[in-house]
Amino acid sequence: MLLVAASALVVKETLLDRYDALLFDLDGVLFRGESPIPFAAQAVAGARNVVNVVFVTNNASRSAAEVVAHLAGVGVEASPAEVLTSAQAAAALLCAELPAESSILIVGGTSLADEISRVGLQPVHFAKDSPVAVVQGFHPDVNWRQLAEGAAAVAAGARWIATNLDMTVPTAAGIAPGNGALASTITIATGVTPESVGKPGPAMVTEAIARTAARKPLMIGDRLDTDIAAANAAGIDSLVVLTGVSGLRDLRDAPAHLRPTFIGRDLRALARPVVVVDHARDYSECNGWLFQAHDAELFLVRRGSDPISGLNAVLALLWELADIGRPVPPTAESILIGLWDAVFSEDSQQLPQAQ
Repeated sequence: MLLVAASALVVKETLLDRYDALLFDLDGVLFRGESPIPFAAQAVAGARNVVNVVFVTNNASRSAAEVVAHLAGVGVEASPAEVLTSAQAAAALLCAELPAESSILIVGGTSLADEISRVGLQPVHFAKDSPVAVVQGFHPDVNWRQLAEGAAAVAAGARWIATNLDMTVPTAAGIAPGNGALASTITIATGVTPESVGKPGPAMVTEAIARTAARKPLMIGDRLDTDIAAANAAGIDSLVVLTGVSGLRDLRDAPAHLRPTFIGRDLRALARPVVVVDHARDYSECNGWLFQAHDAELFLVRRGSDPISGLNAVLALLWELADIGRPVPPTAESILIGLWDAVFSEDSQQLPQAQ
C-alpha cells in the first residue's frame, strides 16, 4: 500500500486529480501557533475549487467557529461545516451512548463544555456532582484543580473519554505538552487509561469521509503517530508534509501502520505530479533516482533531480528491508541526510552523488 506504483515514471496526474476529498490536519500543516505555514493557504484555496475539504483537528480547545477564525487569520478560507474537532467527536460518542441530561465532568475549555451541552448532555466541573463520565480535551488553561476533579471522578468509576492522546502540540515557541501528557497525570493517579476518540483512531477520519460522501479521500498531516496512523486505520491514503512534528528519523523507523502513502515537502505537493516509486527488496526507482541494496549496504546508482522523489524512493526501500527483518544499511544514514538537506534547501549541490 505504501509508495507503490506500477511504473517509476513521473505521471502528469496530481493528487488533486486522484482524490475527491482532502482531510486536512491543522497544527503543523496549515499553521504553527499563530504563524501561517508557507504555501498552505494557496494550496487549500486551489484545492477547494477542485475537491471537497474537511479540517480535522485533535485540538478540542476551540469551537468550529473559532477554528474558522484562526484559519482566516493565517489566510485559509473555511466554514464551520467544514471543521471537525475532537470535542465534537467526543460529544457525539457520549450522546449516542448515554441518556439525555447525563452529567459529564469537563477537563478542558469552554468549547468542550459547549459541545457537550449542544448534544443535550450536562457539563459539570466537580466530582461531587456524580458525573457518569469525564471528558478531557486539550486547553492551555487546564490546571491542577481540573485534573484533580477528573481523577476523583475517574477513581469513583466514571467513564473517561479523552478527545485525543497527543503527547505534544506544536507551537510558535516549539513543542509543548499535549492532551496525552495531561491525561497521563490522571492515569498515574488512578491507574485508569482513557478511551480516545481522536486520531490515531479511525473515528474522526470516518466521520469526515461521511460528511463529504467521498469515495477516494486523502488524509493530510504532519504526524505519523496520529494523522497517518488514523488514515491507515481507516483504510485510506495519506500525505505527510514535512512542516510539523515528524522528521527524518520518524520516517526512517516507521512501522507499517505509521507509513504514509506519499511524502511532500509542504502542501505544494497537492498540485504537483504524483510521486510514485517502483521498488522491491533490493532496489527502488523513482523519477530518475535508482537505489540498490546489496551486501548489507545501500548504494545510490543513479541520481535524479527532484530530492523529494529520492527521499520517497530511499524510504520505500528501507521499509521493504525492515519488513523482511534486515537492518538499516550503514550507508543509508548519509544518503538520507543528504536528501533531507536537499529537500529543505532545494540546492542541487546538497544532493548525494551516484556511485
